[in-house]
Amino acid sequence: MTVLHERRPPADPATRAAAVRAAARRMRLHVLNMGEVQGQGYVGQALGVADMLAVAYVDQLRLRPDDEHWPERDRFLLSTGHYAIALYAALAEAGTIPVEELETYGSDGSRLPMSGMASYTPGMEISGGSLGHGLTVAVGMALGLRHQGSDARVFTFLSDGELDEGSTWESAMGAAHHRLGHLTAMVDMNALQADGKTDTVMRIEPAEDKWAAAGWFTQRVDGNDVEALLAAFDAAAEQAAPAGRPSVVLCDTRIGRGVPLLETREKAHFMRIDPDEWELCRRQLAEGDS
Repeated sequence: MTVLHERRPPADPATRAAAVRAAARRMRLHVLNMGEVQGQGYVGQALGVADMLAVAYVDQLRLRPDDEHWPERDRFLLSTGHYAIALYAALAEAGTIPVEELETYGSDGSRLPMSGMASYTPGMEISGGSLGHGLTVAVGMALGLRHQGSDARVFTFLSDGELDEGSTWESAMGAAHHRLGHLTAMVDMNALQADGKTDTVMRIEPAEDKWAAAGWFTQRVDGNDVEALLAAFDAAAEQAAPAGRPSVVLCDTRIGRGVPLLETREKAHFMRIDPDEWELCRRQLAEGDS
């Protein structure tokens, strides 16, 4: 069976970055194609985090695409279940689900529901969606893997809105207390949530200081800068260990990244896109640099 990203010395930085950037572009196109099936959805977030997920699935995670239950795999937990459209694009890029299956997104009987469900989708580790739970599950999973003697790493994906939740910070303190050095959190800092701008709903800054005070190895980068993302996740990997500091990478992203029409859309949390706009979106993506 093919193993992606076995623990090995990294390839040439320029080669790695080019591979991630190409994958992210394909993932954005997958997102647009899936979004057109429903005519609406969390398309803006998915476009914004494509670079983050491309780094994870193309460069970092140890996986067997044809064996989703391989015991030695790294775990990727999507806490933000409404970002499922983004994860499906990544899973297709990794080879876990067929690209052709993406056209069933959100349809009756599909394995790709609009909110992520572990019971339906290959490669989906948890059913996310009730925000603030993903990091808690990741802490328990990381503890369990350590007790089993596994060197598998646990990655969990959160949104900045989840930093409003007390359970997130309780889990963050618990991870540091138990020295879960093989746990990495990646946070989409897109500054928007369902009720409005994040800083007006609940001020979370200075986010870096809070994570560092909780005992985490903390980095903050431009989440749409592939080279910066690779450097940050390499730094997290270098200090990963069964017992050590957990890592967090705070990623400032732009909703709608790569499609100017959607980058400037006023109501961007849940987008409704007119039928005649989808082809324009694809054309802008093809013409752009993302």
